[in-house]
Amino acid sequence: METQEDCFFRAAVAEAERGLAEGGIPIGAVLVHAGEIIGRGHNRRVQDGSVIHHAEMNCLENAGRLPPSVYRQATLYTTLSPCPMCSGAVVLYGIPRVVVGENRTYRGAEAYLASQGVAVAILDDPSCIRMMERFIREHPELWREDIGEE
Repeated sequence: METQEDCFFRAAVAEAERGLAEGGIPIGAVLVHAGEIIGRGHNRRVQDGSVIHHAEMNCLENAGRLPPSVYRQATLYTTLSPCPMCSGAVVLYGIPRVVVGENRTYRGAEAYLASQGVAVAILDDPSCIRMMERFIREHPELWREDIGEE
């Protein structure tokens, strides 16, 4: 039986799939507060020509301005380990928990999050791993650009 947490994570996966279908990078995120999804997003760097719209940043943007108390009681679900930029936003807004689909294809700033008191759960989800491995294999130049590598 699927738990509420499973449903939230599947919503993040659906966002990643949406981004891939749009011709973008397949990473998705949702922000959850009090048992409700209050923000959804996916990596939109390609679609928008954006330098900052990673999935987590797009999710936070789509959640809109929120009181600090909401962020401090929220959980961010993301399909891939968050990069330093996205991890900085988590810390800045005081989000206490991040659930990560996988960190095999990319290990972001998990140590930084933990050092700042953020609880990080890694699901090691096979569907996320397959999706990212395929994307990286088929679009290596786009992937390297997204994570700032040559």
